[in-house]
Amino acid sequence: MADRFPSPFDIETPAGAEGWQDMYVYSSLFSEARREFEDSIFWFQDGVHWPKVLTPWDATFYEFAIASLSQYNTRHLQVPPANGIAFRILNGYGYLTPVPADPATIEARVENFMDRAGFYFMNWNDLYDKWMVKIRDLVKELESVNFEPLPEIEDADGVVKSGAGLGSGYQIQENYRTLLDLALKLWNYHFEFLNLGYAAYLDFFGFCKQAFPGIPDLAIAKMVAGVEVDLFRPDEELKRLARVALESGVAEAFAVGDVEQTCEILKGSDAGRAWIASFQESAEPWFNFSTGSGFYHSDKIWIENVEIPFDFINDYIVKLQSGEDLARPMEAIRAERDRVVNEYAELLATDEDREAFQGKLGLARVVFPYVENHNFYVEHWSHSVIWRKMRQLGEVFVKEGFWSEPNDIFYLKRTEVEDALWDYYVSWATPEPPAGPGRWPGIIDKRKGICKALATWKPVPALGAPPEVITEPFTVMLWGITSDSVSAWLGGGDAKEGELRGMAASPGLVEGLARVIFSPDQIGEIQQGEILVAPLTAPSWAPIFGKIQATVTDTGGMMSHAAIVCREYGLPAVTGTGFATTNIKTGQRIRVDGNNGVVTVLD
Repeated sequence: MADRFPSPFDIETPAGAEGWQDMYVYSSLFSEARREFEDSIFWFQDGVHWPKVLTPWDATFYEFAIASLSQYNTRHLQVPPANGIAFRILNGYGYLTPVPADPATIEARVENFMDRAGFYFMNWNDLYDKWMVKIRDLVKELESVNFEPLPEIEDADGVVKSGAGLGSGYQIQENYRTLLDLALKLWNYHFEFLNLGYAAYLDFFGFCKQAFPGIPDLAIAKMVAGVEVDLFRPDEELKRLARVALESGVAEAFAVGDVEQTCEILKGSDAGRAWIASFQESAEPWFNFSTGSGFYHSDKIWIENVEIPFDFINDYIVKLQSGEDLARPMEAIRAERDRVVNEYAELLATDEDREAFQGKLGLARVVFPYVENHNFYVEHWSHSVIWRKMRQLGEVFVKEGFWSEPNDIFYLKRTEVEDALWDYYVSWATPEPPAGPGRWPGIIDKRKGICKALATWKPVPALGAPPEVITEPFTVMLWGITSDSVSAWLGGGDAKEGELRGMAASPGLVEGLARVIFSPDQIGEIQQGEILVAPLTAPSWAPIFGKIQATVTDTGGMMSHAAIVCREYGLPAVTGTGFATTNIKTGQRIRVDGNNGVVTVLD
């Protein structure tokens, strides 16, 4: 068994992807200037958030997200044992490494952290209410950003006689800078609470591990289950719309299986038109929901691809007609939660320990909804708006001949979009032919080819020298990377033939036929009673959870969105197996043991 992963400097570029480095900002690349640092540590590929090749502009969110996470750990809260997370891009994929704090600084950091984090924990509900106002206001600001072609001549009253001294040429550039500023502000808001939410759970987790030696991670996770969060609201709206369709007598319109035909039928009656109005009420904001992680412009969004929610609604109509209950099994989940809490509380010997247990559990439950809620407001709703605004700007450039499709704008780095806007502005102001139409089409075509070539490369799961034991809690709980998984990646481990081990993410033991999918576009292939096997699941896949028996993923830990959503829907799950989509084929019979994190291929 190898004792380390390959050096990032030894990884070869896939054929056809030469020059991929030019697609990203220089600070996000491995470099000779930092080789001593970069080659001496352990990096892992983040397949939880960025499982696919990043196009140049999409890398913006990758960079904004990890930088914002890091500054809260290091500069805002001073989390005692942890600085931020260093991030790099290699062959188009994101690699991360946690940066530990200097042990000599930990004592001073503890005092700062207790003061700052304590303020948030003591005032959580009030500060969280303010956060909700801030995030909704930010979405409104994003919606107000618009990009229109520059006019032949400026408006006399609005620009010249108003004395503003500024016109459309300035405004279109400012609007793009505003969009970038709001995107960075969004990610600052994202981590205002998230790291603290995890910290509270980790504090409870650590207490349980010390008080109850041998307690399974899943038992601890069960104690904070049974929450009502906005992340599940899109699915609840689908169920509501299915019920409305049945109650108002328009359900048959969905059986035709074509959105346009369904809408024409609905428009033909008062009840149908009322249903359409109800759908539109749900759509904003709840169907600003990405079929993926929210980090890729290419992932479909429900509100822009209404065939997706319509198909789910039709499935729910069929289930209701057959008498099925669409409600999440909240009573059973909460009963199991309370049973586990009482079982472990009884093991505590002193009133002091019981008080500490209940206090830490109470705090974890207070903060836990944010751990899921933010995902809808940031990665789904806000990102959906930003993708639309960028396409709107891309269309402006299409009209000016800079490139051929609105989505081509995502093959420019964010700084290059500013360059193109300057070119457009200058050519309009002069006027003279812009340089862009002669420059960007060739670059975009080349980069499309590079991205296609990079997509053929299977990213190595890790780089560099792994630690002897992985104990960093975020790495284990969010990304699902453990000492055992690292050993398996290196060719070791003790898994039996036909067996995969991962995180016991959601309880239950089931057997069934596997359905292996690699893209949200394949969701329609899933049949009733199958077991879903995928690199990762997204919250927007929740409507299929009533169709499948269990979920198995390559990536993700106990606190990944995939794991949490499965627990909240009462669906057995094993996450972070590493090789499920490689070792399991569609149609094979498998056993999923969500209690112990084991998947067995039975034939």
